[in-house]
Amino acid sequence: MAGNSTDAGRSVTSKVTAILKAFADDGVHTLTEIAASADLPTSTAHRLASELVAWRLLERTEERHYRIGLPLRMIASEYSESEVCSTTQTVMRALPVLHELSRATRREVRLGILRGSEILTLQPRTNRFSERVHAEGLLHAVVPAHAAASGKALLAFSPPYVIDRVIAAGLPAFTSHTITSPDLLRRKLSVIRLTQIATSRNEFECGKAAIAMPIFYRGGRVAAAIELAVRDLNTELKPAAGALSVACHSLSRQLATEFHVTGHPDSHGIYRQEGQG
Repeated sequence: MAGNSTDAGRSVTSKVTAILKAFADDGVHTLTEIAASADLPTSTAHRLASELVAWRLLERTEERHYRIGLPLRMIASEYSESEVCSTTQTVMRALPVLHELSRATRREVRLGILRGSEILTLQPRTNRFSERVHAEGLLHAVVPAHAAASGKALLAFSPPYVIDRVIAAGLPAFTSHTITSPDLLRRKLSVIRLTQIATSRNEFECGKAAIAMPIFYRGGRVAAAIELAVRDLNTELKPAAGALSVACHSLSRQLATEFHVTGHPDSHGIYRQEGQG
């Protein structure tokens, strides 16, 4: 997204976040209302809102008004208002990082966000022959946390009772390789806490493998995870882990300058995020 040089002192991310905060009431708003709420010129609000529609983070109604898109509605169903804002900001920060990682590795890249016992994955739809991202923007899916690399990366750094909740919800088998034993899952998560590398191979879908690493807010609280699809973990683990480590550390540094975590986790294992800068 291009910045507005006439609006000095405000980053594109801060403008986008201001726009999205207009939807904290989960309502439907006109462009004029969005611009007023975000304290932006109408032309700037229109440009950024159009890009958010392209990413499917916002949707247009039949009356051509705006409402939050399905991925954010899915986040909002689990998170508090403050967490929706910080998670949205994480998504916006992550999008260019995901795009660059996909271009560099020529592999599918997804952002994973924990929702109860599931993972909401967001994947930029990119053209491998282009520097730009397609207007279709963002694919999303919901997968079980215990069967996804990004899910295990997030669970490994979540409070213990979050792991207990996932186990209590059941660990269904999707293939013969899915982890269904609570004890085995806990052992896997212990190793991931030491290495910060999570993998999956044929666990949710046969013939699919991936590696994932966590992203952290300031204070070491886990924010999300980036998952990189690979063809063969035996030969691609080391180079994939190197590329993923660079991307995750870069994004964690960015998030550390945006906001920090305070307070205690709620019933979902969520910590309140407070904006910085």
